[in-house]
Amino acid sequence: MNRLLLAAYPKSYRSRQGEELLACLAEAYPGRSWPPPREVAALACAGVQARARAVVDDAARPWWLDGIHLAALALAALALVPYLQDVWHWALHIDPGQHAIAFHFSGWYPWAGGPTRIRLLPYGLLPLGCLIALLRGRAWIALPAAAAMIWAGATAHGRTLFGSEGKAGLSYYGLGAPLTARDLVLSGTLCAACAVLALCRPSRLRRHSYRRLAPVVLAMFMAGSLHIISVSPAFQRGLFVLEVTALLGAWVATAATGDHRWLIPVAAVAIVRTQAIVVQPDAFMQSLPDLVVFLLLIAPLPALAITAQRRQGQALPE
Repeated sequence: MNRLLLAAYPKSYRSRQGEELLACLAEAYPGRSWPPPREVAALACAGVQARARAVVDDAARPWWLDGIHLAALALAALALVPYLQDVWHWALHIDPGQHAIAFHFSGWYPWAGGPTRIRLLPYGLLPLGCLIALLRGRAWIALPAAAAMIWAGATAHGRTLFGSEGKAGLSYYGLGAPLTARDLVLSGTLCAACAVLALCRPSRLRRHSYRRLAPVVLAMFMAGSLHIISVSPAFQRGLFVLEVTALLGAWVATAATGDHRWLIPVAAVAIVRTQAIVVQPDAFMQSLPDLVVFLLLIAPLPALAITAQRRQGQALPE
């Protein structure tokens, strides 16, 4: 089990010091397959810091380009969240019936055994395709997928390709109003980020392994197999913990390097979700008062900026 902790460290660190770290853990905690929680947190934090330093030391791309790439990945994942269950059911030819997002009948796909056939494909395929393309550094593939998201959201009625009901899927935004495909700010911001990436020498983009899709597949499995829709309290709590973890990771990386690239995705997500609260102030997904939500969304931005400035100030005397 200790080897799982090494996954937090970059490959270069694992090859140089991985065995030494495992030996230290075995000596410090004999007979235990997992160190105490405090040690796990410290090792994970050190791993995030090591990865952040490795990213900053890589001069193959400017920091702002890497930041926009991270922002596009975050927005694509955000757009996919409401449709995890839908894509899983479509891929496995499952007719969820009463468990479907924003549906109360069956037969919405050509192969489904029901009275109604209102669409051919799930809308969630667009953000999923965009996410995979961005993960592999293929911005020229992600751009048309993001543009198709805008088209699908702007023509929500009268289309049989994605239908209209499928794009009304209720999203998780326990810290804000629900966003659907019809909210063009999310898809428009994602499309703009993909356009910048496609125009700025996409060969310089960082390419991640397909293994990074494992959490997405796991989320689809849980949402589809257990019929957990995105407005479920359990699903919301899990995503909230995931978002808080991502914010803490961004803060740790910024504090270790003084780099501003992690501020860009945090700002992009905050802007998209803040506008949703402004546009839909009376949305039913109000888990917290609006003022508290605004503070929770905006507070990480100055926190990250101040952290980066302090780290840079400490590095100057050195």
